[in-house]
Amino acid sequence: MINHLYDALFGPHLGRDTSFLILPDGRSISHAAFLARAAQMAGALRVAGLRPGDRVALQLEKSAEMLAVIAGAIQAGVIFLPLNTAYTPAELSYFITDAEARLLLADPSRMGALAEMASAAGVPLMSLGSDGTGDFGMLAATQPERSATEPRAASDLAAFLYTSGTTGRSKGAMLSHGNLLSNAEVLAREWRFTRADVLLHALPIFHTHGLFVATNVALIAGAPMIFQPKFDADEVIRLLPQATAMMGVPTFYTRLLADPRLDRALTAHMRLFISGSAPLLAETHRDWEARTGHRVLERYGMTETNMNTSNPYEGDRRAGTVGIALPGVEVKVCDTTGAELPRGEVGVIEVRGPNVFQGYWRMPEKTREELRDDGFFITGDLGTMSADGYVTIVGRAKDLVISGGFNVYPKEVEELIDALPGVLESAVIGVPHPDFGEAVVAVVVSEAQEGATVEAIRTALQGQLAKFKQPKHIEMRAELPRNTMGKVQKALLRAELKDLFSV
Repeated sequence: MINHLYDALFGPHLGRDTSFLILPDGRSISHAAFLARAAQMAGALRVAGLRPGDRVALQLEKSAEMLAVIAGAIQAGVIFLPLNTAYTPAELSYFITDAEARLLLADPSRMGALAEMASAAGVPLMSLGSDGTGDFGMLAATQPERSATEPRAASDLAAFLYTSGTTGRSKGAMLSHGNLLSNAEVLAREWRFTRADVLLHALPIFHTHGLFVATNVALIAGAPMIFQPKFDADEVIRLLPQATAMMGVPTFYTRLLADPRLDRALTAHMRLFISGSAPLLAETHRDWEARTGHRVLERYGMTETNMNTSNPYEGDRRAGTVGIALPGVEVKVCDTTGAELPRGEVGVIEVRGPNVFQGYWRMPEKTREELRDDGFFITGDLGTMSADGYVTIVGRAKDLVISGGFNVYPKEVEELIDALPGVLESAVIGVPHPDFGEAVVAVVVSEAQEGATVEAIRTALQGQLAKFKQPKHIEMRAELPRNTMGKVQKALLRAELKDLFSV
């Protein structure tokens, strides 16, 4: 039996001296050197007592070392659990306890803050620095640069990724070798990645986008990555001429558009810009094309499924849509019973395919609620599908506002507000109201100069929206709360404004 993920992602690169990671200091790590370090990591995990199927939790800074631990875990058959570096010890305690992790790896600077929590959870804590320091890094350095590869089937679990938990306890999505490999192969083919590409990588690697999309696609294709610790507009502008492709979240593109250095000459060497993890405004799509000559390719995925749809590499990349179903993936828009709706109607998006996860760890009830017997996963996203299969996301089902018995889709209101002069962006939510059940509320960020006013927004919407869709309250703010992937945290806004109409 082979190790599905290791053999496909890393096997072709064993012994290759081709460049894999180009680091911020300009150094390059070859595929061969990286895999030698990954083998040492696999050995260290075994010495630390982990066996195939055990879980290792990682709260590490983005680095070649973190990536090598993940590759080592795959080689050793260990399930890896990458965790946001912003999580507090209390939040970490839930994840490592729920996953029954056998080891927690953390940056040396966090050892003091995490020691008490790890001890209380009964989980061994070891350190690994971005430069290879720390007790786990030193243990790995004593291991051979070749290691046995644990046989793993396509159905064996490779990773746990925890959902954000905005509507309850975070759920551990169980992702198999087959889930991750099938998606990487399809994306590399659909987006035309080859060894000739150079991917500018400025995303975090504790998340689907940066790890399972960007990194795995580069590995499948054999393309090197310019591996940046985070997004920095100055660095991205400096490095763009060295790259052929970039994957980013919408804030990458809006921040670059705000820089006068962005122009066609700067992006002339680029082949492809991809956006995901949060909706890209149609206006941003159009502005990017006007400035650079490139049409951003937007796609749609989520923690439980990796990627589901994509605008085409060759063909119509439609602003405001997330494209059509990827090969091998079925996408439909349904009512609450799972019955498919006519094209153009708003409903819940459901997907089925080899990319769909295996269920939620130790949550069989939640798995049954969201994963149908026929294999379709209920995404919770509301959308429409055009006659020719293009999907448009209109919001989350939980974000739907029902005011006075009428449905209000936040995205419809947001698009109108965002198009007004002086508006930078907006978020529309529903909050409790004594008469209407829920009231539509708009939180708006105005542009720095000649910003919009509440009265101007209210007046403009009166002629464009039915009265029940018009915000009953408009609040101006300096910025919208976002998570690390750029998604607006509407749950936080709803919590902050829940008493707005209390009597």
